[in-house]
Amino acid sequence: MLDQGLVERSVTRDLSWGVPVPLPEAKGKVLYVWFDAPIGYISATVEWAEKIGQPEKWKEYWLNPETRLIHFIGKDNIIFHSLIWPSMLMGQDTTYCLPYDIPANEFMNLEGKKISTSKNWAIWVDEFIQDFDSEYLRYYLAVNAPERQDSDFSFKDFQNKINIELNNTLGNLANRVFAFANKNFEGKITACALSETANMAIAEADKLLKEIEENYLDYQVKKNTRLIMDIARLGNRYFDENKPWAQLKENRDATNETLYVCSNLLAKISVAFSPIMPRSMRYLRQMMNLDDNCKFSEAYNLLGDIVLNEVKPLFRKIEDKEIEAQIAKLHSQAIINEGDKSDFNTPEIAPLKELISYDDFAKLDLRLAKVLTAERVPQTDKLLKLKVDIGIEQRELIAGIAVDYEPNNLIGKTVLMLVNLEPRKIRGITSQGMILAADSNGKLLLLIPDGEGIPGAVVQ
Repeated sequence: MLDQGLVERSVTRDLSWGVPVPLPEAKGKVLYVWFDAPIGYISATVEWAEKIGQPEKWKEYWLNPETRLIHFIGKDNIIFHSLIWPSMLMGQDTTYCLPYDIPANEFMNLEGKKISTSKNWAIWVDEFIQDFDSEYLRYYLAVNAPERQDSDFSFKDFQNKINIELNNTLGNLANRVFAFANKNFEGKITACALSETANMAIAEADKLLKEIEENYLDYQVKKNTRLIMDIARLGNRYFDENKPWAQLKENRDATNETLYVCSNLLAKISVAFSPIMPRSMRYLRQMMNLDDNCKFSEAYNLLGDIVLNEVKPLFRKIEDKEIEAQIAKLHSQAIINEGDKSDFNTPEIAPLKELISYDDFAKLDLRLAKVLTAERVPQTDKLLKLKVDIGIEQRELIAGIAVDYEPNNLIGKTVLMLVNLEPRKIRGITSQGMILAADSNGKLLLLIPDGEGIPGAVVQ
């Protein structure tokens, strides 16, 4: 935008609906929606202030030079929010606060296709939350946010994220800790001095918490969902390694410490996840008899004695039949307009590359590889470090699939790998090969054999 300089932009449309342009020479024209719509940001605040009985309160926000006005928008709306809208505000006699920052997201598709409300290829929120908890939608939109590249809303992936991450990881941690405390400690967990191992777990969680706090200020919500779930995984690992069911037979105080550490991790999670799932986190805190209102800075403090309230599951699993019903509903409601099917049916396909000789192709050594371990490469959003078995040896490689695949979900999978690619260092790690994936509308899909494959089997 800065390179091209100022250019003329139309702020009117020839439509039958909209706000009429108040000029005699513009009869029949209406204002372009994003020319007049931002004014609603102010008028909505005015209306809110009137409804709460404090009609002047809107000024504390819009006329306050300390206000940070942040617009979260799609990438197609940058010009109007960063140029036209500030110009409109600056042209007023009243000194309104100007946009402080404008985080612009990429687009989210739906089941591999561009969302189209006119064709009914869309998810209608009021209908969706009749079938699923709205917190599930909030979580999935956060974990799948198109912050740096287009993403895809997939019902199957939605189910996996809720079942495997929310239910099996976070929900399971809360359930096993609280159920054990109720059964063996009458729901009372006592604050105690911490052992070295316990302090290490708390310190690891606080380190993640600090990164989460900074990410929120930098609008990195997607990254935070992973980091917060890392705290939940830490809690489950700590619980498993300490084996409170075995500790209880020999050392009741050590068992209490295990429950106390895990409860503190849950309390930290309840604060960190509040912007994304406020209702679920309030419920988690209520089960622990904690105040609903907690500042982020307080999440670093250790809890006092805990007396549990009634304990119920935080989340529920989504059944296959529910997802099948949603997919069927989506397809049945979709309307394809005759003569305008291109953007609906045909994804953007990359052009074919130039022909190569058979001899060139024969140089490629493609084999099946079984994933043995998978972990994220520190300080990256897209990279995973994999250890794979190719039959004759094991290798390490770097794969740029972290956006679309969780490390734990890859272990045990058989994938297609180019094994004779010259090794190279990526983020200080030597990558010995490349696994193959297809780019489907911005979503990477691993190429997986149809049936059981032997590691090292040659692709022909």
